Amino acid sequence: MRKKRYLPMLAVSLALAGLMGGCGDTGLMPAGREEEKTESKTADLDWYINFSWFTTTWGKSEVSKAVTDLTGVNVHFLSPKGDESEKLNAMIAADTLPDLVTLEWSAAQNSEMIKNGQVYALNELADQYDPGFYDVLDQDVLDWYKQSDGNLYAYYNSFYTPQDYEENEEIPSNQVFLVRKDIYEALGEPDMTTPEGFSEAVKRAAELFPEVNGEPLIPIGADEFTDRGNVSFGLYLQSFLAVPYEKDGIYYDRNTDPDYLAWLKTFRELAGEGYLKDEIFVDKRLQLKEKFEKGQYFCLLYQSTDIIDQQRKLGETNPDCVYIAVEGPHNLAGDDPQLPVGGIYGWTATYIPKNCSDPKKALELLKYLISEEGQKMTFLGVEGSMYDMKDGVPVVRPEVKELLSSDRQAYDERYGADNTYWMMQNNVMQMKWKNETDPVIRQLQEWTYPYTIYTSQYSTNFNGDAVLAALEEKQQKIWGDTLPKLLLADSDQEFDRILQDYLELRAENGYDTYAENMTEAYRQNKEKLGFSED
Repeated sequence: MRKKRYLPMLAVSLALAGLMGGCGDTGLMPAGREEEKTESKTADLDWYINFSWFTTTWGKSEVSKAVTDLTGVNVHFLSPKGDESEKLNAMIAADTLPDLVTLEWSAAQNSEMIKNGQVYALNELADQYDPGFYDVLDQDVLDWYKQSDGNLYAYYNSFYTPQDYEENEEIPSNQVFLVRKDIYEALGEPDMTTPEGFSEAVKRAAELFPEVNGEPLIPIGADEFTDRGNVSFGLYLQSFLAVPYEKDGIYYDRNTDPDYLAWLKTFRELAGEGYLKDEIFVDKRLQLKEKFEKGQYFCLLYQSTDIIDQQRKLGETNPDCVYIAVEGPHNLAGDDPQLPVGGIYGWTATYIPKNCSDPKKALELLKYLISEEGQKMTFLGVEGSMYDMKDGVPVVRPEVKELLSSDRQAYDERYGADNTYWMMQNNVMQMKWKNETDPVIRQLQEWTYPYTIYTSQYSTNFNGDAVLAALEEKQQKIWGDTLPKLLLADSDQEFDRILQDYLELRAENGYDTYAENMTEAYRQNKEKLGFSED
C-alpha cells in the first residue's frame, strides 16, 4: 500500500491557459457552431473556453446530442484565435462576456471578473432557480471555493480533496519524465538522474538517431513557453528535484534553489551545444501534438494526460516507439521526486457571467454535468449505444474503443465521451467506471504512484484581493521573461548576470511583500484544510 504523503514543503499552482460587440473580427473562433434553427425549444448558450488549442464542437456527437436532449441546452463553443489573455481581457473591458466562461483557475482574470461584478454567484442562482444544485456539490469543495463574501462564483474541474487522496490508492501524478522507449532501450537504459548522465544520454541519442521516422530528432522537448515561463523547465523540474516550497513555516523561493539552478545550467550548456532546438521555444500545443504523434522527442518533462491520444496512435503503429515514464532528474542528494497529484483547485474554473441570456438554463447545464449522471455520460457516453452494463461493469463497445484508439478527432466528433467535454470533469467520481487496459497509458500512471504527494495547502489563489493577484501576476511574468534568457545564456557568467538582474527586478516590484503574503496564504490554507504545522 502506498504511504500517503502530504508534503509540507511543496506547493503547486497548477497550471497546471474578445468577444466584442458589433461587426468585424471578434478575435474569437467559433468551434463548430451548428446552423441556427428558426424554431427550437432549447436554449442556445455561447461557452467561451480560454484556450487557443480548443477546437471541440457540440451538436454532432452522440454525447452532446444526449446532453442537449436531457438539459434543453445547445452549446456553441468559442475559443480565442491567438493570445488567450488578450482576448479575455478585451471581453472583460468591453463587458461582453458570453453565457459561460472557462479559464485556468490561477489566471488573474478570475479576480477581475469577480471584483467587477461581471459574474453571478452560483449559490445565489441556485437559491433563485434550483436549490437542488447544492445536492450535486461536495461540501468540502464548497467550503474551500467560497470567497470572503461567502459566495461561490465558479466551479472547478479535475480537483482532489485531501479525503479523496486519503481514500484512493491509485491517484496518479500528471507530471512525468518521458523518454521514447526504443531510443532509451537502444542506449542501454541510461541513468538520467544526474546532470552528467542526463547530458551524456541526450548527446548519444542525438548522435545515434539524428532522424526518426523521417523527421529530425528533438533531443529535449518541453511544454510551450508562456509569459509565466515553462512548466517543463520550471514546476515539473522542481517537482522531480523535490524542491521545497516552505522552510520552517516560511515561503521558500524555488526559482533560486541551488539544485534547480545547477540543472538549469546543465540545460544551458546543452542549449549552447545545440541540443535545445529553437522550435521548443516557440512551439504551441498544436505543434507539440504533431511532434508527439511522429515520435520526434527523445526526452522531456511533461504531463501524461496530454499525450494519451498520441500514445494510443504510436502504440497502434509501433509499440516500441511509445513514450514511457522513467527516473528523471534528481537533486544532488539523490532524493526521490515529489510529484503532486491534482489539488483542490484542479485545473479550470467555470463561470456564468451576468451577460448570460438564460442563467437558469446555464445553471441547469452545469448541474447536470457535475452530477453523477452527467459524469457517467461525459466519461462513458450513451448507454446501449456506446457501452453496455454487464454484471454491473460498463463495457465499451468494440467499435467505439477502436475509434478512440485510432482516431481521437473522429471519436470526439462522432461519440464525444472519454471527457471530450472536460469542463466539469470529476476524476475521483469517474474512477468507479475506469477500466484502463491500454498498457502504454497505464505505465505512465502507475510509475508515479510511489512518488505522489498532496500539496493543496500550498496552492495559492488571491482572486479575492485584486492587489495581491496583480502582485502575483507581476512576479510570475518577471520569471517568465527570465527563464528563456537563462536557458539561452552564452555562458555560466552570463547566466549569473541574468539571474542577478532577475533578483533585482523582482525586488523592485514588491517581491518581499509577495513572499510574506505567500507565507500567510500557506498558513491559512493549512488551517482551512485541517493540516498540522509539523
